[in-house]
Amino acid sequence: METIAPDYERTEMGTIEIAPEVIEVIAGLATVEIDGVAGMSGGLSSGIAELLGRKNLSKGVKVEVGQREAAVDVSIIVQYGRRIPEISMEIQRNVKRSIETMTGLNVVEVNVHIHDVHFKAGEKAEEDETNVRVR
Repeated sequence: METIAPDYERTEMGTIEIAPEVIEVIAGLATVEIDGVAGMSGGLSSGIAELLGRKNLSKGVKVEVGQREAAVDVSIIVQYGRRIPEISMEIQRNVKRSIETMTGLNVVEVNVHIHDVHFKAGEKAEEDETNVRVR
């Protein structure tokens, strides 16, 4: 599977191939760099990897990679009180720039999926107390 721009594919020493998992890691790191991202929202397999003590740098990231292009989906948890549209656009710009700079692939889309909102410990406790109907 060739996943790099044609002018980089074959050199006099051989071929260059970038695994999709590498692009997932680049996208994941570019996502968590953005202020307002509380974390990534991954599936069952990434949760199991974390329980085993391994940090999954591609958690919450799915990519489709062709010979010259890539499409990325990131699933995130946003910090409470932050503007979701602004954070999402920053993620799109940062992920696109990082992948294109590091791999030479053209990123055709970056889809951001918001799966949860993260509250600070104090905020959630105060909220729970105000919702008590009977004491």
